[in-house]
Amino acid sequence: MNRITVAVLATLCLVFDVKLDAQQPALGRVVTTGLAGPWEIAWGPDNFLWVTERIGKRIVRVNPETGAKSTVLTLTEAHQDVEQDGLLGLALHPQLLRGADANFVYVFFTYDVDPGPGVTRRGKVRRYTYDAQADMLQNPIDLLSGLPVHNDHVSGRLAFGPDSKLYLSVGDQGSNFGRNYCNPNRAQEIPTAAEVTGQDWTKYQGKLLRLNLDGSIPVDNPTIAGVRSHIYSYGHRNIQGIAFGPDGKVYTAEHGPSTDDEVNLILAGRNYGWPYVAGYKDDKAYVYANWSAAAACPTLRFNGENPSANVPQQKETAWNSPDFVPPIATFFTVDSTYDFRQGTATAALSGMSFYGSGAIPGWANSLLVTSLKFGKIYRLKLNSKGDAVVGSPIELFPSINRYRDIAISPDGRRIYVSADVQGRVTVSPGVISPDLANPGAILEFKEGK
Repeated sequence: MNRITVAVLATLCLVFDVKLDAQQPALGRVVTTGLAGPWEIAWGPDNFLWVTERIGKRIVRVNPETGAKSTVLTLTEAHQDVEQDGLLGLALHPQLLRGADANFVYVFFTYDVDPGPGVTRRGKVRRYTYDAQADMLQNPIDLLSGLPVHNDHVSGRLAFGPDSKLYLSVGDQGSNFGRNYCNPNRAQEIPTAAEVTGQDWTKYQGKLLRLNLDGSIPVDNPTIAGVRSHIYSYGHRNIQGIAFGPDGKVYTAEHGPSTDDEVNLILAGRNYGWPYVAGYKDDKAYVYANWSAAAACPTLRFNGENPSANVPQQKETAWNSPDFVPPIATFFTVDSTYDFRQGTATAALSGMSFYGSGAIPGWANSLLVTSLKFGKIYRLKLNSKGDAVVGSPIELFPSINRYRDIAISPDGRRIYVSADVQGRVTVSPGVISPDLANPGAILEFKEGK
């Protein structure tokens, strides 16, 4: 197990036990600006960066040398009115532009089922065909529709796996938390065979899904509670990053509640504990408070750290599942004596990539994970088997930005990150900035000579 610890100084500031990488590339440059909420960023076979704009509802190609942009799709039907919905995930078919008749681009977006008064959000996976001559995405085909989406914890990360399957994260919709504290959390619920046949995806909340390229259920997906569905793993809160190792291992980065962001190695059909467990089953700061089970829940005032006595509570070790898998790293684990009035002990992990190149000494076989809260990238060195983190995570490229996603050039010498257009960043212990240095930008960090 590997965790970043948190200590409280006499000044009541947080200090995170991480190291600064002495061999990190020199600070880089702003590639382009003016993007309306850049969310997913991917290196394309055309040597351009492909970027989704969550708020702008566009997919743009960005020249990494000049910063020039071209819009290949404007998705007006995407619905966006809260901080986590809109045009989100993007996955490029590995044979895109390689003459194999597979010029496919896959996207995930939120939409309003009934565009009349009120909003009923759902999520959709769609495939487009890229016309290089016209520089446009065309011929939309819906692969999977009606996925659960609410106003919080949408997730929406989409990735093309080495097994030629699509992986999609679906969040727990913020259930049992914040403004949705009276909604039951369904991250542990598995659909019945009848619900799957009827395309009732309600219980896909808090899951990692695995799809065939036509949106159907793979025959080798795990059978969970006697049912095979799109669900690959369950018990998740809000997966924001997906990456694959060279041997096909699946890694995810996930937001914790007020503590214990997680980096997980995903195993088919396994349970990752949420909401019964955050991080490890260690009975430290996190206690499962089931607000939705409280009598007269709407009359109670939500407090994540000090629940009302009317709210049923349960320690992590009181829950058991034979399928539980602990994370390979947490950010940050704190003791039960920690005072949350000083701030939450999380890094808000987001996009993640596997770094396999030897271009930067010492970096090979690492996970690079972005942080929204601290404006940093964390490098986690993996062991030779890829099933554990070795040593302490290393922090890279600190700035007053919210790093949303990450892409790596094929030669391993350039690292690109997308920066949120809005939000707050903790710039030093006790100091939070609402002003971002490079809102709506793509930044490059280049290996120096």
